[in-house]
Amino acid sequence: MEIALRVEGLYKTYGRGAKAVQALKDVSFAVKRGEILGLLGPNGAGKTTTIKSILGLIEVDRGTIEVFGINVWRRPREAARHMAAVLEGNRNIYWRLTPLENMAFMAGLQGIDPKSRRRQHEAILEILGLADKKDTVVNHLSRGMKQKVAIACAFARETEILLLDEPTLGLDLAMSYTLRQQLLTLAREEKRTILLSSHDMDVVQDLCKRVVIIDRGKVIADDEVAHLQRLFAGDTYEVVVAGSLSDEVLSLLSSRFHLGEPEAMDGHTRLRVTLQRHEDLYRLLDVLREGDAVIRSLSRVEPDLATVFLKLTGTQRKEVTA
Repeated sequence: MEIALRVEGLYKTYGRGAKAVQALKDVSFAVKRGEILGLLGPNGAGKTTTIKSILGLIEVDRGTIEVFGINVWRRPREAARHMAAVLEGNRNIYWRLTPLENMAFMAGLQGIDPKSRRRQHEAILEILGLADKKDTVVNHLSRGMKQKVAIACAFARETEILLLDEPTLGLDLAMSYTLRQQLLTLAREEKRTILLSSHDMDVVQDLCKRVVIIDRGKVIADDEVAHLQRLFAGDTYEVVVAGSLSDEVLSLLSSRFHLGEPEAMDGHTRLRVTLQRHEDLYRLLDVLREGDAVIRSLSRVEPDLATVFLKLTGTQRKEVTA
C-alpha cells in the first residue's frame, strides 16, 4: 500500500551546552494511505515536537520527512497542501472569525472555493454540535467549542493527511464518540491518513490498529495493538464460579495468588487472579475444586493499551489517562 507519510532518522535538540535537551533521537516510522496511526508517549516524550516537525513548524537537526514522496523541507508549500492539523491549544483557528469564516479561510488555502462548500461546512458544524454557533466569533466560545472549531477547520481543508494532537481534549463523551466515527469514516471510505496523538487510550485503542510509542525522544515500540497486547499478556485469568465462595476459600486464594476483589453478579462470583507461573493455573483449579466451587468459565485476560503503555514506559496510570 502507498506510503502517505515517512519520517526517518529525526534528531532535535533544544538549547546548547549543559542545558541542552535532546527532544528527538532517531525517530522513524511510516504511515500508509488510509491508516490511522497512534502516536503515544508520556508528557515531554517528543510527540508534539514530531508533529510540528512534520508540519514544518520546527526545523530538525537531522532527518527526513516526506509526504507522498515530497520532502517537507525542500518543497514546503507543496507538502503543506497535503496536510491539515489540530494542535493542542486550538492554534489552527482565528479567534476573531466565526466558525464558518474560519472554515472558509482554511478551504481557501487549499484553493477550494468556500462558497461551493458552504453546505458541507454547515453539515460538519451540525455534526459537531456547532450549528447554532456558526456565526459567533470564536473568541466568545467555550474551550470545548473552540476545540470543535479546530476540528471543523481541519476537515474543511479536505487534505489527504490529518495530524491530530489531543483532538478529544475538552470534548464530552458523546462528542468524543461522534468524532471517532467521523475519523473512521474518513480513513475507511475516503482513504484519509491520520496521525493521532492522544493520552486517551480508549480513543487510540478504538481507532488505531497500530501505534508508535515514543519515550524520552526515542521510538520504543512500533507495532500492532493486538500484538503488543499478546506480548504483554501476563498470567491473569478471569474465573466465574456459581454462587459465592466461602471466606476460607477466599483466604486460601489470597495467600497463594494475587487476587482481585471478588465481584458478585447474577448468582455468580467473578474473580481476577494473577499467577506467578503458568503451572500455578493447576493449583488455582485445585483450590477451587477442593472448596466445592463450580467453575462456570475460565479465560485469560489480555491487557488493555493503557497497561501495555504503562509497562513499556513506566509511566503512572494517572498520567496515561490524563
